[in-house]
Amino acid sequence: MRGRIQRALSGFYYVKCADGQLYTCKARGKFRREGISPLVGDDVEFCEVPGGEGRIDEILPRRNSFDRPSVANIDQMVIVCSQAIPKTDPYLVDRMTAIAALKCCDVLICINKCDLDPADALREYYENAGFRTVSVSAETGEGIEALRAQLVGRLSAVTGNSGVGKSSILNALDPSMSLKTGEVSQALGRGRHTTRHVELYELPCGAEIIDTPGFSSFETTGLNLELKEKLPECFLDFSPYLGNCQFVGCSHTKEKGCSVRQAVKDGRIVRGRHESYCRLYDELKDLREWNAGSQKRR
Repeated sequence: MRGRIQRALSGFYYVKCADGQLYTCKARGKFRREGISPLVGDDVEFCEVPGGEGRIDEILPRRNSFDRPSVANIDQMVIVCSQAIPKTDPYLVDRMTAIAALKCCDVLICINKCDLDPADALREYYENAGFRTVSVSAETGEGIEALRAQLVGRLSAVTGNSGVGKSSILNALDPSMSLKTGEVSQALGRGRHTTRHVELYELPCGAEIIDTPGFSSFETTGLNLELKEKLPECFLDFSPYLGNCQFVGCSHTKEKGCSVRQAVKDGRIVRGRHESYCRLYDELKDLREWNAGSQKRR
């Protein structure tokens, strides 16, 4: 039989077939031996086993997959941020947009708590960088219909730092979900993890959306060699300027004659985006020395 993993929890995978039936499955031992983990969003082949459970035998080819959040086959990443408590550091969002670009996944920037802080500067920051953005308030309902329109017909994963209101937004989209939400610590300026596992929900409007646990630190999961080697291309707003630098192998961080740096000076690239790029570059270069071969003039 074939189905798609809807939820992963404590070593069990809940697989839904086309007829709507849900099966509780374990994965074959070969996945563990091969270092492969089934993910929510995976299309799988499975069979029933004695005892009323199922066994996942094969994971069908993926369009993409992510370590954090642990999801697969995503059409778009909905990155939730806020300028009310807790404030989101744009670097965290920029890092996620780079990983999404690496995985050929669209991005929607969702700014929550606009009733407390409209975050106009943050919205302008991402709009100028070429991203679709939507401002919402899960509390008042403002912007929820605009968000819903961006979700219909897509499989989206919601991610963002703890406390920005991911579960509250899902409850606003579909009150029947009744997802648990948490309070934000005023002293620490961050939220508690209320989502403990990854789960896919089907909304009445035809959208499919995955809720994921929040995170509060700049973890290095996903910052791998592949991202390091393709980092400039993963900042999509850099694309018009790549290949036009004075030197071959330009890192776009401090070299003279760099077309990306010139675009930043001219206001054609948002300065904060370049700062995030440089910060990521510094983190990733320690994975292995960058090819520091002699730069050649074009």
